[in-house]
Amino acid sequence: MSLFAVLDPAVRVAHDIVSALAQVVPTAAAIVLFTVAVRLALHPLARAAARGEKVRMRLAPQVAELNRKHKGKPEKLQAAMAELYRTEKSSPLAGCLPMLVQIPFFSVMYRLFTNGNDLLDHTLFGVPLGLHVGAAHGPAQLVVFGALYAALAAVGYASFRRARRLSAGTTAPGAAFAPYLSFLTVLFAALVPLAAGVYLLTTTAWTVAERAWLHRDVPAPAVALAKAA
Repeated sequence: MSLFAVLDPAVRVAHDIVSALAQVVPTAAAIVLFTVAVRLALHPLARAAARGEKVRMRLAPQVAELNRKHKGKPEKLQAAMAELYRTEKSSPLAGCLPMLVQIPFFSVMYRLFTNGNDLLDHTLFGVPLGLHVGAAHGPAQLVVFGALYAALAAVGYASFRRARRLSAGTTAPGAAFAPYLSFLTVLFAALVPLAAGVYLLTTTAWTVAERAWLHRDVPAPAVALAKAA
């Protein structure tokens, strides 16, 4: 029995909803609409996560100072950190739980579009939604996959630029490499059927737009440090 089999009841519900939408619009459009609807429902969690991130960014200079002041004294550092966040009525983990809550949805969608079902028999511009790029043949099918990957790359580039801007001036381990992770979605899309690629494009584009909106008033670290100076 697969570990993901515990998600099967939720997968069936998702399948029924997408199938119902597919009676009105093309199946690929139904996937987009369902994904957008769920991400909209999860938006309050994203807002909570953004608030937690903003608190951590705002307190970063004070946290760095506490680390310097209590270097080699973990007990005092822990107490000072707890007092700092208690004063701010927040927590170092604020925003993490909302992000974790989203994982089951992503797992359900992955299982829905990678396991064989009738939805994958439908097509997008004549290309079966259950087709992998490795099995594509003919210019028409390759054009559809190429357009999908180009769109994913464009979204990844937007995410890359934002991540690089936010990491400017930081010295955290892996900060220079982290922005390039934005392009992993393109690689992952090459391993799944076309339907899953459509889902990935929709949810990734939503994430980039949502984070840009929720963090529109957050300056890059280098700018923040300059203002503090």
